[in-house]
Amino acid sequence: MNQEMKFKNIVAQYSNVAPEEITNNMRFREDLGFSSLDFMSFLGELEDTFDIELEESEVMKIVTIGEALELLDNFQ
Repeated sequence: MNQEMKFKNIVAQYSNVAPEEITNNMRFREDLGFSSLDFMSFLGELEDTFDIELEESEVMKIVTIGEALELLDNFQ
């Protein structure tokens, strides 16, 4: 499974959207229904899954799936 699908599978755990239906322009809160708590839990799971440490200043700028994937790509 590639990095993007792993990422989308994690996103799907916090929303009612199937991984294959998640697009890069979807917004976490508005389109996927993430609460602030969901988003923070999601970030923790990302850090564990991809063995990365996210900077809070960068994370707070993320609105869409595409932005999060771009940030994740910067760690690879």
